[in-house]
Amino acid sequence: MSGHSKWSTIKRAKGVTDQKRGALFSRLSRELSIAARQGGADPQTNVRLRLIIQKARDVNMPADNISRAVQRGVGGAEGANLAELTLEGYGPGGVAIMVAAISDNRNRTIQEVRNVLSRHGGSLAESGAVAWLFESRGVITAETTTPEETALEAIDAGAEDVKTEKALIEVYTRPQDLERVRRALEAKNLKIISSDVSLVPRSTVMVEERTAIQNLKLLESLEEMEDVRFVNTNLDYSDAVLEKLKISGLI
Repeated sequence: MSGHSKWSTIKRAKGVTDQKRGALFSRLSRELSIAARQGGADPQTNVRLRLIIQKARDVNMPADNISRAVQRGVGGAEGANLAELTLEGYGPGGVAIMVAAISDNRNRTIQEVRNVLSRHGGSLAESGAVAWLFESRGVITAETTTPEETALEAIDAGAEDVKTEKALIEVYTRPQDLERVRRALEAKNLKIISSDVSLVPRSTVMVEERTAIQNLKLLESLEEMEDVRFVNTNLDYSDAVLEKLKISGLI
């Protein structure tokens, strides 16, 4: 799962500008509306909604924005027009890419994703072509000053895998265990940066520097699309390449 970890690290390193935060709030609003429409407005009985509300709080989305998005989902025409879709594709070097989106115009979103992939040397794939390379996992990222101790605590709480990077820890769980493991880590007074159910690669594709740069530019362009919820990939590259990219300022 090193590919997932490196892509997550790059996104954190880039930070969140005010402009990107506005786009993030817009995406989260759509996720909230979809979840409320499908399972109701009560987070106590709607597990998916509860998880998305927590994700929104993690990035400091205002409570009023959260409430309005939920109400649009249960009672507004705007929420009814939204639909989820998952698109599959390839990046340079045969790297697999999964794109999750929420859109009010499916055909438009598919064409826009196709255009971005093509512009960066990739291509859209048929349904099922790369999905088998990924699995649904709960992913929790937290700050810690005692990574080894925190890793053991996460495993004791039900985590299946843990990866550490300096003061950060990335915890992998079964989707149904995400909340329980998160609560256990919060009880240890850890700062949770993010927690979500995501698609994690079962294996990765190692590429050289030039191909890594091509794919990173492609992934970033996809992430910037308004309709896109998240992008996952099985891209991987050596730590030496990672350091060169950091030094060059590309990440």
